[in-house]
Amino acid sequence: MGYTRRNVWGPGGDWADAILWYARGVAAMKAQPLATPTSWRFYGAIHGFNIRRWTQLEYLSPTDPMPTAALTKAFWKQCQHGSWYFLPWHRGYLLAFEANVRAQVVKLGGPADWALPYWNYFKPDQAALPPAFATPDWPDGKGNNPLYVPARYGPNNDGNVYVALSQVNFQAMGDPHFTGVASGGSVGFGGVDTGFSHGGRVHGGIETQPHDWVHGLVGGSNPKNPELLGLMSHPDTAGLDPIFWLHHANIDRLWQVWRENPQTDVDPTDPNWLNGPASIGERVFAMPMPDGSTWKYTPADMQNLGKLHYGYDDLTPDVEAPEPAARLHALGLLPAAVTTRPGVHAMPIGNNVELVGASQMPIRLLGGEVRSTVLLDNAGRKKVAASLTMGAVAPTPDRVFLNLENVRGASDATAFHVYVGLPDGEDAAHHPEFQAGSIALFGVSSASDPDGEHGGQGLTFVLEITKIIDGLHLRNALDVDKLEVRLVPVSPVPETAKVSIGRVSVYRQGR
Repeated sequence: MGYTRRNVWGPGGDWADAILWYARGVAAMKAQPLATPTSWRFYGAIHGFNIRRWTQLEYLSPTDPMPTAALTKAFWKQCQHGSWYFLPWHRGYLLAFEANVRAQVVKLGGPADWALPYWNYFKPDQAALPPAFATPDWPDGKGNNPLYVPARYGPNNDGNVYVALSQVNFQAMGDPHFTGVASGGSVGFGGVDTGFSHGGRVHGGIETQPHDWVHGLVGGSNPKNPELLGLMSHPDTAGLDPIFWLHHANIDRLWQVWRENPQTDVDPTDPNWLNGPASIGERVFAMPMPDGSTWKYTPADMQNLGKLHYGYDDLTPDVEAPEPAARLHALGLLPAAVTTRPGVHAMPIGNNVELVGASQMPIRLLGGEVRSTVLLDNAGRKKVAASLTMGAVAPTPDRVFLNLENVRGASDATAFHVYVGLPDGEDAAHHPEFQAGSIALFGVSSASDPDGEHGGQGLTFVLEITKIIDGLHLRNALDVDKLEVRLVPVSPVPETAKVSIGRVSVYRQGR
């Protein structure tokens, strides 16, 4: 039997059959104790688990019997972030969760072909939280809607939950390569080469935007106590929110949209990716299934939707993806031979990554806008300028990247915009052409834990600034020894967030 995932905002109204049966299936899973592998909370803990956060949000009590050590070792705290396994691991997680909900739906007399809806917040008039998730009442009862959770605070921390489209983007969809590098250059569409990574340091393109941002925009933080984050704002609690699964179904859909773009390369062919971390002696990807079995899978198993017996009702891009090579075409700097054409895979950009410049002091992000100065190496800057000038003969264009390194903090709901080269005295809000991108600190608190996987080194975020640098070059504004960077928080950053950035750096990547 095949299963089709459909837009939650599709026909049928607020409580279309697929949504109502989802709610009933969720309610059945929530009725099971934590120690049961097919229960709601057990599945949430597969993504992440933190005793303090779960207790604060009343998802764990001292009377809850815990699963056996063998079960937690096999299944819990397994999600892949900051890793080239991010997309395939979450695809398997969705499939297993969907199978468990479907089993409950069938027990309740529902359709045997039920499939998880997805939330395509990029569609016109569909950025708001779907109504079925926004009220404690539902067709089957008053005050006990299983899709509603109070710990959703929205982008303004006022309970109005929506995805602010001005703060999310599709830049990753224009990256022609799945795998990136962890040395300062492109992080790729799908992330950098890692082993098993429950909390990697460098997030891939689609993970940075829109994945991380939607988590923070939906979850937010409690306005009365900013230390209490919404469920979606932290990896250790995100899987407890029913909207999590619809968000990740959309991210999964975007992976398939990217794969069907003839201008992109396809998924990695490296055996370490195809066979997963178990092939190098690390944890296997494993999920508990409704029949009591354990399903083990690899990224290679996740590549073909047809073989997985499901698909999406719509795989058309929601917006036109950016050009893979971020040069200014209109100004004639990119030769026609370099642009990709339908049916032709993108040319490799090369993995020669070179540091062009870096800031000298750490940055503390507190309150409003802060600035940093990147001192440029003269030789590196000249190479960048030469690459831009030699558009007519360069076999492939160099790309330029801004890195925010060793980003640490205590609040995963913090978010800010990054501007590069904006002249003094100019209001950043009036100059989107200088915006390098946006950063949401999903996962930062765990990455800042000195007892964590990476010893508290924090996260590193990579933003492509080729187009901005190209524009500065054309205006003869690149012939300087420094580059100004502005960080503009979405909302004032409180002292309790403890956000710091170890270094701001610029790298060039080419052949």
